[in-house]
Amino acid sequence: MAYMFTNSKGKKYYLHSKKITRSSGKDTILYYFSGELKPALALDAVPAGKLVIEMKSGLPVLKNK
Repeated sequence: MAYMFTNSKGKKYYLHSKKITRSSGKDTILYYFSGELKPALALDAVPAGKLVIEMKSGLPVLKNK
């Protein structure tokens, strides 16, 4: 089951990740929240060392602990 966050306005967001290769050749994992569930990219839990916070706009973001 994908990790879901419901903000203070009642909107649901799902946590996703995507691995990209930068122009330097280094691989990086991007974490992002989306209003629609994409099963192939969805995560079941918040990554270790990260914390979900809500911005003033209501958007959830990941923050380092």
